[in-house]
Formats: sequence, C-alpha cells, structure tokens
Amino acid sequence: MENLSIWCWIIPAVVGIVCALFGYLIGKGANSQISHTSELGILKDKNATLETDLAECKKQLSQKVELVVPKEPVAPIVAAEALLPFNAQAAKAALGKTVKRDDLKIVEGIGPKIQQLFNSFNIKTWKDLSETAVAKCQEILDSGGARYKIHDPASWPMQAKMAYEGKWKELHKWQEEHKRGKL
Repeated sequence: MENLSIWCWIIPAVVGIVCALFGYLIGKGANSQISHTSELGILKDKNATLETDLAECKKQLSQKVELVVPKEPVAPIVAAEALLPFNAQAAKAALGKTVKRDDLKIVEGIGPKIQQLFNSFNIKTWKDLSETAVAKCQEILDSGGARYKIHDPASWPMQAKMAYEGKWKELHKWQEEHKRGKL
C-alpha cells in the first residue's frame, strides 16, 4: 500500500516536469524576430532633418546681429483698450454712491482689507482683477489666512470687468440679484 501512495506523487510530478520542458521548447521555437528596420530608417531620416535644422539655427545665431538703438527715447505703445474712459457721474447714477476709478471695493464681497491683500499681489485696477482667474483670487485669499476663507471670489473678475467697461447699470442689476456676490 505504501508503494501505491509514492507513485501517486511521483507520476504527477514527472508529468508536470515533462509538460514544462515541452512548453519551454515550444515557446523558444515560436520566438519570432520583430524587424524594426523600417522604424529605424524613419527615425534616422527624422534625426538627419533635425540635425540639419539645428545646424541652420546655429548658423543664423552665429551671424552678427546689429541692434539699432534710437537716439531719442521712444514712447511706449499703449493699447487702445487701456484707454477706456471712466465716467464717475454714470457710476454714481447707477450705483447710488460716489465711485473712484479702480476702487476694488465696489465689487460685491471686497472690503478694504481684501483690497489691500489684492494690491499686495499687484492687482490694483478693475482691469487687473477682471483678468485674474478665480483660482488665483482664491489663492490670494488663502494667503491672507483663515479669516478670508468665508469669502467666495467666483464672481469678482466678472464684476470687475463690468466696472472696467463702464457697464454700471448691468453691475448694479447683477449685484441686486446676487446679494453677497454669490453666483
């Protein structure tokens, strides 16, 4: 009876080893070489083109470039949109209070402390604030500490744009419809 139990272990082990050898030999014989010659040729051509471009750039860079410096200072070019007029009377008529140019406090939700905080990040005008992303506004508020966490700057750039463009009636209407500056 003992001989029988040994054979129950030996036969499956021998069959497993034989199968493993056959599997290895079949796998090794089926190994096909993948040819990358066409890909290699394309990459070599691309490399040659890039090297030619690099040589041309270096050649242009090495050529002497003369800088023309004007004898008199030239006035800076001011964008036409930077010259939008500010109408204090229209702002007062629409909002019911005196408005100073680029006063960030007219934006619903911005008070004197937040205006100082934004000024320290070089956001000093309605145009600056209108071009600032809401995420950047939130980042500025977060830098001020925990007391600014309750403020939601989601609408501030939009309100600042209306102020910058002189759309006082629209700004007033929006602020009346959205108390506390919430969208």
